[in-house]
Amino acid sequence: MPIATTVPAGPVDDLLAALLLGIIEGLTEFLPVSSTGHLLIAQHWLGERSDLFNIVIQAGAIVAITLVFRQRLWALATGLRDPVNRDYLMKIAAAFAVTAAVGLPVRLMGWELPDTVSPVAWALILGGVWMLFAERIAERRGDSAHVTWTVAVLVGLAQVVAGVFPGTSRSAAAIFMAMLAGTGKRSAATEFVFLVGIPTMFAASGYALLEHFLESGTGGEAWGEMGLAFAAATATGFVAVRWLLGYIRQHRYTPFAIYRIVLGVALLLWLPAGV
Repeated sequence: MPIATTVPAGPVDDLLAALLLGIIEGLTEFLPVSSTGHLLIAQHWLGERSDLFNIVIQAGAIVAITLVFRQRLWALATGLRDPVNRDYLMKIAAAFAVTAAVGLPVRLMGWELPDTVSPVAWALILGGVWMLFAERIAERRGDSAHVTWTVAVLVGLAQVVAGVFPGTSRSAAAIFMAMLAGTGKRSAATEFVFLVGIPTMFAASGYALLEHFLESGTGGEAWGEMGLAFAAATATGFVAVRWLLGYIRQHRYTPFAIYRIVLGVALLLWLPAGV
């Protein structure tokens, strides 16, 4: 991540910085607030990290959500004789397939905005406005928990859009696309998007990891700091997802939308434009 940084003063500071970055990644990866935007701010003061470090802490967040949904995943995997389970799994597979089929060529062609202040800040602001609009429209259309094939396809496409525009938030883009497309119940849309996110993020992180090893190898990495950040991302990601799943049963996403808008404006005002 090309961020202007200050150099930490020593090993203790390095460990603390790694811990804080892991916590930030875990807290923001699945909340609809954009982990990219928060890491942009954090690495401005805590020091720029390697691509491998960023891949590893994201992997910690993936482990966290897998642990949260372990019982649901087991029930789906062992309930293939149930047509409802089979249908749900096929829709998860369809959303993943759409993301892979569209997202891989997009990545290979380099269609992605830089994760610098201006595009990330505007993605946060516009995404916040989109969330306010989408939730209001979805509420007027009912509270259906059913996931249709249209929802599955659009969730897959929304994940690609989030990959092209850093700061959009994969979870926000996909959840609100699902709600607008017919799965109006927040908890149902969120669960489907999170379950789709497990294979999607494992595949994306694995691909990024392979790219990194082929181009740069593993020389010069601080494995202790990376391990600490991974553990922190896993622990905080688990807590964040569990909390969010409980929160949305009774509350709207509006506070997250407002927070995104405020954060985006703050980024535009306070950080150097070239960062």
